Amino acid sequence: KEDLFDPYTVKGSQFRRPLLEFSAACAGCGETPYAKLLTQLYGDRVYWANATGCSQAWGSAMPGIPYTTNRKGMGPAWTNSLFENNAEFALGMVLSVGQQREAQKLRVTEYCEKSDDPAVKAACDEWLAAYDDFEKSPAASGKLLKALEGRNDEAACAILKAKDQLVKKTFWMYGGDGWAYDIGFGGLDHVLASGENVNVLIVDTEVYSNTGGQSSKATPVGAVAQFTAAGKKQPKKDLGSMLMTYGNVYVAQVAQGADNAQLIKAVREAQEYDGPAVIIAYAPCQEHGLKCGAAKVQDEMKKAVDAGYWFLYRYNPDAAPKFHLDSKAPSIDYEDFLDGEVRYAALRRTFPENAKTLFAEGAKLSRERYEKLAAMKGE
Repeated sequence: KEDLFDPYTVKGSQFRRPLLEFSAACAGCGETPYAKLLTQLYGDRVYWANATGCSQAWGSAMPGIPYTTNRKGMGPAWTNSLFENNAEFALGMVLSVGQQREAQKLRVTEYCEKSDDPAVKAACDEWLAAYDDFEKSPAASGKLLKALEGRNDEAACAILKAKDQLVKKTFWMYGGDGWAYDIGFGGLDHVLASGENVNVLIVDTEVYSNTGGQSSKATPVGAVAQFTAAGKKQPKKDLGSMLMTYGNVYVAQVAQGADNAQLIKAVREAQEYDGPAVIIAYAPCQEHGLKCGAAKVQDEMKKAVDAGYWFLYRYNPDAAPKFHLDSKAPSIDYEDFLDGEVRYAALRRTFPENAKTLFAEGAKLSRERYEKLAAMKGE
């Protein structure tokens, strides 16, 4: 059936079949719901470059793989690269497919000019008009294939041989903060600076999850992790603000449990933006030691936003205004939120003086961050 509800709504998106099933993730993993949503929206047309890390560990638990196909046999073109070069790897796919589609466009254009069949000309014209239209491209491609059915001339055969390049695809690189903030940041920055139309989903667990919980540049001040047993002294790297300085990169920060509608809006805007787009998604992890339990991960995301621990926003260079602050002023106490997670609560027992100083510093940074974002909204 065609979509009975708008797929870019919370309800409509969930009527689409997920192309992600039976992952090897921990119970309550904050990463998998984001991947599931992306497969529901774009799973049959996505090139998926997955960086090494937790998302790769649960996303390729051999001999099986959780990514699957729909009834037409179409699903994510999933592949994995290393921490340090996943962004460049994704860019390679963008350039490769772009070149192949341009060659296909040239073939169709020449065929249209030489054909004397009105039906073929109409199908070619419709395909060319929808060439870069993500929504209209599948239907136009289907009509072109139908118009070329049974034709044995060399030009038609060349188009049919490369028929997999008729429909417009979407490209997403996917990975955690260990990749995007740390080991692969240089490559990610290089690719975003290229201006190519590639999308990035960063699942931010604020720690190296798959290797035992080591501190990363995404780990906030005061958090207990491996290498920061006495509480992290430095603040969290503000990746979103850094990327906004380019001025031509779409940037959004989301948290599914806090606002599903904002998440879907950000994913759609990122996909539609003609240029590099980055979504930074808050993803609670078992390494956080949630006192509420793994079943309450989505609730924990909402608390993080309500406490001003995590903010929701969208920066779209093509929009007016460019910046939208989607979360309200903090409504619950910052330190009350910290006390709900073992990675912070443990510091009060082991290094109480550190906890007092670092948690106060974290609350101060949170207030300053909100004031900065609110000022950007005003501008």
